Amino acid sequence: MISVEGLSKSFKVAKRSSGLRQAAKALFFREHKIVHALNDVSFYIQPGEIVGYIGPNGAGKSTTIKVMSGILVPDGGSCSIMGYTPWKDRVPYVRNIGVVFGQRTQLWWDVPVIDSFELLRDIYKVPSAEYKQTLDLLVETLDLQSLIGMPVRQLSLGQRMRCEIAASLLHSPKILFLDEPTIGLDAISKIAVRQFIKTINKEKDVTVILTTHDMNDIEALANRILLIGKGSLLYDGTVTALRSRFGTRKSITIDYRETSDRLDIPGTEPLSWSPERAVLSVDTEQVMISDVIAQLSSRVDLLDVAVESQPIEDIIVQLYKEYRI
Repeated sequence: MISVEGLSKSFKVAKRSSGLRQAAKALFFREHKIVHALNDVSFYIQPGEIVGYIGPNGAGKSTTIKVMSGILVPDGGSCSIMGYTPWKDRVPYVRNIGVVFGQRTQLWWDVPVIDSFELLRDIYKVPSAEYKQTLDLLVETLDLQSLIGMPVRQLSLGQRMRCEIAASLLHSPKILFLDEPTIGLDAISKIAVRQFIKTINKEKDVTVILTTHDMNDIEALANRILLIGKGSLLYDGTVTALRSRFGTRKSITIDYRETSDRLDIPGTEPLSWSPERAVLSVDTEQVMISDVIAQLSSRVDLLDVAVESQPIEDIIVQLYKEYRI
């Protein structure tokens, strides 16, 4: 469905030092530098995939999404999506995609949300019966009943993001580009949006490309990760493969009857300790979890044991460090 080959994009950025003298000089002699946002990026995405596109700030994530959505024209390389070249076939192409930018809006600021929805229906020429069916589903699933009659400027960021997601799906796109879709959402709304994305992916086979700094979004939604850094694609693989590669450490939280024993167990590292609770980091390549628990039970009177995998954020940080980004 999506084929990206050798994509490159550079920007000419003006630069000058601070101060009035430098500002005056810049009026006549403007200095520039070239920023390479994308450098020979290639990947392929199959229909129905949910792909997490991650990387630090300035890595090139948003530039890639803007090229794929037809907003930017690359300097080199090719991009074919559903047989379209995004920046050449914009009118027929955009009928098949939905785009949500966390820092941008497609809703009109001073009018009720429903008016923006109606205008988008006219722009995309959605049949009335299909529009009503889709709108009812979106309003119910994203809990928009109390919001669609309000002007956009009166909505909180989280409320607006839910409306933005609904607006991007009114014309039933085949591909959904999500750039920071859960920004500003509370915990309950995040769970609702994640579940909704899973639902449309499963029931309508919508392909989703997700960029976010919230690694919980990635772990909850994506079955594949693309890591970009300094404009180059560095990693392409599954979350499971990433965990097997970096996630060899687990944490054990134990509650026990009061003791002064510091519980030094080979292959573990104490993260916190008190006379009644301890948290240990375990390297599963050196020692088995069951052996650690057995040693603990022989030394203290255990009341409760909880074993947790290494947080996905820590694994991603290790990946960043490996590629020095």
